[in-house]
Amino acid sequence: MANEELMTPETIDDLEPKMKVAGKVLKTSLAGAIVDVGVGFPGVIHISKISKASVSRVADVLKEGQEIEVWVQRVDPEAKKIELTMLEPLGMDWREIKPDMELTGVVTRIEKYGVFVDIEAERPGLVHISEMAHGYVRTPTDIVQKGQEVEVKVLKVNRRKKQIKLSMKALEEAPVNEYVIEQEEDAKKVVTPTAFEAAIRKAMDANADSERADLLSEFEG
Repeated sequence: MANEELMTPETIDDLEPKMKVAGKVLKTSLAGAIVDVGVGFPGVIHISKISKASVSRVADVLKEGQEIEVWVQRVDPEAKKIELTMLEPLGMDWREIKPDMELTGVVTRIEKYGVFVDIEAERPGLVHISEMAHGYVRTPTDIVQKGQEVEVKVLKVNRRKKQIKLSMKALEEAPVNEYVIEQEEDAKKVVTPTAFEAAIRKAMDANADSERADLLSEFEG
């Protein structure tokens, strides 16, 4: 997530992307503004990073000497370059989203084929209906509602198409098939005869051997 706390860096080396800092407008131009953030080197805000609304003239929004709050977008300590923005950064950039990440998001849209979840990225991710729960899901609203917070796992990220595939069931244990387990346990059971049953079996085996011997004797005779 973007840093909500106002930080007070002392040097350019203290600056990090998404860090929120206080600044003072030193100068405005057609392209943007130069801002002092207290690290010895001024930062630059491009006109496109001043407001979500379209800005035609920087001077209409920012004035020299004005105190503002900004976020660090990029910083290059060696080149002494600092890029700033007045637009709150996204929680995650595309390069930060990777398969197997476990995240918390909010359901923003529900379709027949699944739900879209805001994970604070540029676009919401999709949990296909087949990834919502183990077993059959009749409709997504049987599992979640719009605005509900859910735990998800990243399955796949397509940066070119700006697509994020998510799963809810990947974070849940698969249901156990009790019938199969009972069958396996029954197959593993070994019946141990009692001493009495063992004695009877031994006597029966001995009697059978005696009968076989008598039959052989009569046959040979």
